[in-house]
Amino acid sequence: MSASQTERVLIKGNEAVAFGAVDAGCRCYFGYPITPQNEIPEALSVLLPENGGRFVQAESEVAASNMLLGAAACGVPAMTSSSGCGISLMQEAVSYMAGSHVPGVIVNMQRGGPGLGDIGPSQGDYFQAVKGGGHGDHRNLVLAPATAQECYDFMFRAFALAFKYANPVMVLGDAIVGQIKEPVRREPPRDAMRPEDIRALAKDWRLEGYGRRGPGAAPRLLKSVYLAEGALAERNRLLMEKYAAMRAETAFEQTDTDDAELIVVAFGSMARIARSAIRQLRAQGHKPGLFRPVTLYPFPDEALRALAPGRRFLVIEQNTGQMVEDVRLTLNGAAAVSWHGVMPGLFIGADELTEPILRALKEKKQ
Repeated sequence: MSASQTERVLIKGNEAVAFGAVDAGCRCYFGYPITPQNEIPEALSVLLPENGGRFVQAESEVAASNMLLGAAACGVPAMTSSSGCGISLMQEAVSYMAGSHVPGVIVNMQRGGPGLGDIGPSQGDYFQAVKGGGHGDHRNLVLAPATAQECYDFMFRAFALAFKYANPVMVLGDAIVGQIKEPVRREPPRDAMRPEDIRALAKDWRLEGYGRRGPGAAPRLLKSVYLAEGALAERNRLLMEKYAAMRAETAFEQTDTDDAELIVVAFGSMARIARSAIRQLRAQGHKPGLFRPVTLYPFPDEALRALAPGRRFLVIEQNTGQMVEDVRLTLNGAAAVSWHGVMPGLFIGADELTEPILRALKEKKQ
């Protein structure tokens, strides 16, 4: 696990997450094992001590998420990771972090559900990730990688955004993205913030201990309880303003949309499989295109709406219908939207998506 920067290494998406986190400046990890993300803590258990950081296997996901809250409140770039039911157990702490204006990175390599489900691929945690997941009116900024390289690159973005907005950021992968093995260049993205600049964003609010900031310094308090008349209302107004500001971070990817008759909307691993199916159909003379949300929250609604005139949309996702609701809300009747679901736990190839895409194209022409 001692690959040097700029070296191209063949690693899993989970391992790429670990390398990216350390190179982005992460110095604390708290987690509990669960498949299919176990390579993340396994790699970090070696990488963090080698880089002056701390690795803690907590006694539970509840403990891990609250340890994350504590470290992050001190301005330490810290993270946790889990999958499915483990992420469910973390939701209370995530809500507390949002309510306290505390940054932190949470990686969810989704597994099949509901319940214990299985260790196969799924995108069934979309609602949990983008609609808050925990109690109260809070939002996570959500990034959805589709490749092992993006698993590495997105960690830089996740830590920078977490500290910029003092808010939890979730990296939402799945069993395919986490377990796939691909060449990854261990080199920070061109626009990546330096770790020292990320840490500096916490200088005005981080908890440093009694007397650390010199005599007469005002005490600092991070909290999520507001009992005075009107205090909670004001806090939620501030949070709403922050979530509105996050729209500046909206990101998406478009493939073959200029002349497309049908726009396929997909994220994560389903997007890369759909792209291969679209290439096959393009070679046969058909004209589908791909719109891939990179940020699931904030959702790239303006860019999607711009594609609506004269087109039909097909949402492909590995669940029983979740992102399709946001696509329909975004388009608001401006275009027809159909849906194709790949059931959680199944591994599919591009050939299995060509038929539903072709069927949607024929509906467009009728």
